[in-house]
Amino acid sequence: MHTPHRSLLRALVSAACTAALGAGLLAGTGTATAAAPTAPRLAAGSKVVGYFTEWGTYDRKYYVKNVETSGSAAKLTHINYAFGNVTGGKCAMGDAYAATDRAYTAAESVDGTADTWDQPLRGNFNQLLKLKKRHPGLKVLWSFGGWTWSGGFGEAAKNPAAFAQSCYDLVKNSKWAGVFDGIDIDWEYPNACGNTCDTSGREAFKNLMAALRAKFGSGNLVTAAITADATSGGKIDAANYAGAAQYVDWYNPMTYDYFGAWDATGPTAPHSPLNSYSGIPKADFHTSATIAKLKGLGIPASKLLLGIGFYGRGWTGVTQAAPGGTATGPAAGTYEQGIDDYKVLKTKCPATGTVGGTAYAKCGSDWWSYDTPATIGTKMTYKNQQGLGGTFFWELSGDTAGGELIKAIS
Repeated sequence: MHTPHRSLLRALVSAACTAALGAGLLAGTGTATAAAPTAPRLAAGSKVVGYFTEWGTYDRKYYVKNVETSGSAAKLTHINYAFGNVTGGKCAMGDAYAATDRAYTAAESVDGTADTWDQPLRGNFNQLLKLKKRHPGLKVLWSFGGWTWSGGFGEAAKNPAAFAQSCYDLVKNSKWAGVFDGIDIDWEYPNACGNTCDTSGREAFKNLMAALRAKFGSGNLVTAAITADATSGGKIDAANYAGAAQYVDWYNPMTYDYFGAWDATGPTAPHSPLNSYSGIPKADFHTSATIAKLKGLGIPASKLLLGIGFYGRGWTGVTQAAPGGTATGPAAGTYEQGIDDYKVLKTKCPATGTVGGTAYAKCGSDWWSYDTPATIGTKMTYKNQQGLGGTFFWELSGDTAGGELIKAIS
């Protein structure tokens, strides 16, 4: 949301994947609309959107098949495939090898059938097609940008119609017909600073989303992951998110990464607090402030999804168990300092307390914060009370092999 940390979020990626090194997070669910009698109606609040990372198939060995075997596929309504790149004012492939070429063995494949050398489509895209065959109601969106690849949106904003055309041509390419049901934009951040600083102006985001909706039409989903910075004059205020809301099916406000070890000496604070609490390091850096601000702008609750992180953020050199302690730097993580998956942390550093509606843990001199099934339950109660359109999370590979966190969402 606000510091270079996020990109990093995830993962060392093999060299093959340097292109994909993104970071950002999001996914969402949509507005409930009255459906035709033949289609099941998705109630408001029931959307469950999970990010699947293109590079997760390398070091993490998290394949589309794992979405099925974990039980996640049966609980998801939408998958956001992250990330496509934005370059030269156009949508572009991230890692074409991972997306369309990598050959899957029978053991790695969703349906137990190995890829052959001469089939026209392999890779993640073909595996997603197999997953959709098993779950006909599941929708997949291609997410573009993320922390690392948001620098190209400023150029795209100079000619929104040309950008939208390039995205449509890529997302709907006949070589992978049937994979994608729409597009998700993860611009970090319009008219503000992320990994790079954007100066395209307050209306650029609205103009881009209008062009995408015009090109993709009502038959495809158009969504966006957006900043959670609810501070006065902060990133939400920098762009016309309210004006753009008419063009999107829903927004995924990134209600995580509020705090983390990019502030190396602390104070320790949970990265995804639901509510404020005594001693929170920065006012309005919590989920309920973000949602209240967006609703206050007139954005319908049904177009806002609640964001959950399937990972924790942590510090080392901490002596105080309660939040607000000092630290000496980021705690060690599996792929990157200061961050680790829930599936690792639940055993490595079990939760010892809750604050602001989320959990924290002190083990040795390390201090971590992350959501647990119990704190996700608290957040789901909030989501329902607020009438939000659903839940999205970053990202699928952070969950346990049995889908502990997504079960708590559902």
